[in-house]
Amino acid sequence: MIESLDQKSTEIATQIHNVFQRSYRLEAELIGVTDFPPLKRTRQHIQDSPTCFVGAWVGSDLAAVIEYTVVATVVSIDSLVVEPDYFRRGLGSQLVQHVIQNENWDMVEVETARANAPAISLYEQSGFHESRSWKTAEGILKVQLVMTHSTLDP
Repeated sequence: MIESLDQKSTEIATQIHNVFQRSYRLEAELIGVTDFPPLKRTRQHIQDSPTCFVGAWVGSDLAAVIEYTVVATVVSIDSLVVEPDYFRRGLGSQLVQHVIQNENWDMVEVETARANAPAISLYEQSGFHESRSWKTAEGILKVQLVMTHSTLDP
């Protein structure tokens, strides 16, 4: 089941934080870094965030979370994480599709590490294409992927 999450709730924010921590630990390992900014987020930061959170539930487990912002008609995906026990079940793709289908947008954008091949593949399969790349202060090579309505037109 996919639904909006109320991150202001301590219980929900704690569940979001737990999924973030488990997923981002594996991502940090995948991309080969020890200083990974997403791991520094606290439950309080999540509760105070003005962003939108949507979750995928499997039974009573919060199995995946997408976090995004909408400014005018640009959707920025800030986070997309899947609980490791639920990898490779299509939950990340379902959450991306949920946002695409339920928001008014002219462009959807996301950033990820160049070394995060699973994430890049998920976004490319959803219709995104790479628009730029750069290196962060932490030394992580990142890419931005975008999708526009013209990207989806045949």
